[in-house]
Amino acid sequence: MVDHITIRKADGTWVVRAGGAVLAESRNALELTEGGHAPVIYFPRDDIAMAFLDVSDETSHCPHKGDANYFSIQTKSKTLANAAWSYEAPIEGMTRIKDHIAFHANGSEIAVERI
Repeated sequence: MVDHITIRKADGTWVVRAGGAVLAESRNALELTEGGHAPVIYFPRDDIAMAFLDVSDETSHCPHKGDANYFSIQTKSKTLANAAWSYEAPIEGMTRIKDHIAFHANGSEIAVERI
């Protein structure tokens, strides 16, 4: 386990909205806190409207979580490139986030909030 990363069940019901649509709603979301960064909410894939997400060619590597794959979000008016990510095969100690997706919440185009 990485000592500066904490994963816990996120309290309450969480929702993701983009382009006027609800992309995800979950009572089983996870909250990942890493060092001094703001917490990130990871949604179970089963609670996401995956039809709005397209797999991107973008990838990145985190030495603490593993290799991330990205998704673009299709809204009515545009594509939000690389707006979500997941760790398909997270490293040991991070397996709780497998089969979960996080979203780049920016307030204007993508909102992630507890309802």
